[in-house]
Amino acid sequence: MSPTFLPATEQLALIRRRTITPGELAEEHITRIQRLNPQLNALVDFDPERVREQARHLRPGPLSGLPVTVKSSIAVAGYRCEIGSVLNRGSVPEKSAVVVERLLQAGAIVLGTTNCPEFLMAYETENLLHGSTRNPWNLEYSAGGSSGGESAAIAAGLSAAGLGSDSGGSVREPAHFTGICALKPTAGRFPAAGHLPPCLGPFAFLGAIGPMARTVADLALLFATLSGQDPTDASSMPIPHRAVTLAEAKRFPIGWFEDDGLVPVTAETRAAVQSAARALERHGFTVRPFRPTALEAARKLWWTFFMQCGAMLYGPAIRGREDQLSPTFRDFLSIAQAEIPLTAGTLLDAWVESDQVRARLLDEMREFPILLCPVCSIPAFRPFERSWIVEGQTVGYLDAMRYAQWFNLLAGPAAVVPVGRSDAGLPIGVQVAGRPCADELVLAVAEAVEAEFGFVAPPLSR
Repeated sequence: MSPTFLPATEQLALIRRRTITPGELAEEHITRIQRLNPQLNALVDFDPERVREQARHLRPGPLSGLPVTVKSSIAVAGYRCEIGSVLNRGSVPEKSAVVVERLLQAGAIVLGTTNCPEFLMAYETENLLHGSTRNPWNLEYSAGGSSGGESAAIAAGLSAAGLGSDSGGSVREPAHFTGICALKPTAGRFPAAGHLPPCLGPFAFLGAIGPMARTVADLALLFATLSGQDPTDASSMPIPHRAVTLAEAKRFPIGWFEDDGLVPVTAETRAAVQSAARALERHGFTVRPFRPTALEAARKLWWTFFMQCGAMLYGPAIRGREDQLSPTFRDFLSIAQAEIPLTAGTLLDAWVESDQVRARLLDEMREFPILLCPVCSIPAFRPFERSWIVEGQTVGYLDAMRYAQWFNLLAGPAAVVPVGRSDAGLPIGVQVAGRPCADELVLAVAEAVEAEFGFVAPPLSR
């Protein structure tokens, strides 16, 4: 197998043992990008010479020589950060995001930046600027969104690991679609400065920059290296990293559920969650059926903040330029504008209610601090599909993704691990979620799930 398919931790071990040089590892990734990216359309700013230059001038550190990619909504100095919009064509930041600076200080090599939907407001990666990113399991399917370029690159071995962002499932749904791992951290555990759009207002707790990789151990490495307080970020948390052992994790009961009682999931999705629950039981965890009652209330509030406030935040930037917007983003706007407009009073009410609903969820999760559940109702879909028949019921696009949205409202951590396959041979992940600031516990439980399942190279790369 090509070294590009080894976990990031093993690629680093090869470098430390001098089995491969950083330059040779970079060349392996360059070759894969040149061969497969024309089919996948995952990277949108890639220059082999810049990669080689970084490999020649490495910084020492825990990630020294590791080739990574970064979603093109997270500023990397000298690389295009266009957020998938022709309105931002050619935008190149002069300063990197704080989390990217930490990557570079740790010695990582940035291969390039990856595709995303326009302004990040979609669950598939498609835009007028760079086109559609495809799934390495089947090029007729989407890689998801909004971190779809990142997930496709990592799944296909174009990148060892990378950074996405998530305010409604945007690292978790693409990971589920492409068969990799991802973590939406607790809001504030990763510095958000340098993300576009800025993680401010409701997006300060809805949104988070998060790691994406092929194994949970790789997520844990990135989390340990990149998390930590940013003294200039009012939302950043002064919480030191502390890994949780398997023995410690087993002291926490896990509640699991196959669906939320409102929107069905596919039979293969149910089977994946059941398989993960049984695997945790075999590892000695206490696993019980449990579903919080506040999930739908959380989802409704997420809708208010993500859909309606999101549309309001973009209003000034797009005014008078609507004819330049992608069909996917116009679709988002039409859904948001169909709602009753927010007033100062209704927005304030929603803000207060969000604290009340989060308190309800936290109270319900005292008995089961970890939840195991689906990531989405469905596996990967074809570009521009917007509804599906699941268990005899029509499930719409945004409803199918609700399983990720609750934990953005909660602002707690949620990880995705690949577990099963659909009848069409597409990956199915499961979600491990926890209370805010329990990121290390979530990763420990996710690693226990992964021990019986985990990453498989997609057909495109075999």
